[in-house]
Amino acid sequence: MSVLQTLQDRSNTTCELCTSTKDLRQYTIPPSLNENVANDILVCSTCLDQIEGREDMDPNHWRCLNDSMWSEHVAVQIMAWRILQRLRKQGWPQDLLDMMYLDEEAMALARATGEHEEEADRIIHRDANGVILESGDAVVLVKDLKVKGSSMVAKQGTAVRNIRLDHENAEYIEGKVDGQQIVIITQYVKKL
Repeated sequence: MSVLQTLQDRSNTTCELCTSTKDLRQYTIPPSLNENVANDILVCSTCLDQIEGREDMDPNHWRCLNDSMWSEHVAVQIMAWRILQRLRKQGWPQDLLDMMYLDEEAMALARATGEHEEEADRIIHRDANGVILESGDAVVLVKDLKVKGSSMVAKQGTAVRNIRLDHENAEYIEGKVDGQQIVIITQYVKKL
């Protein structure tokens, strides 16, 4: 059974965050690179557009997290925690965060994208043109790069999809090139 089919079965073909039944999509929570049931959730286009920043966050839409934060699926809990962190200045999301419990491993994954940090304290990753990079973005290499510890050369123009950010250093991202996970310096990539 495919990951998408499994997600549809476990959610009764509804968005796992807001329970909408329209325009559902599989979403892999960053910084995960592999699509699997443990790392993915089923979301509607409204939730996805706000999660990925294509639309401004609508606090009233996210009142649904009062229910979905109690999901038995860790990926749903992590995504609910991250969204509540983004909205915490609204007041009511902080109340939900105070009630929420994530085990140590889930909390480490939830914090991996830095949603809990104040805007001024966040490490901002920028490509060669100064465009802000986010986990899950696709980038293209702007020059040939020798991969340390191997004979591989990542060629200019190579697309790297679903990148992960190093949350301790603004100059490093990770991604797969020719099936190998490598660290790439942000000044050598351009966001697609």
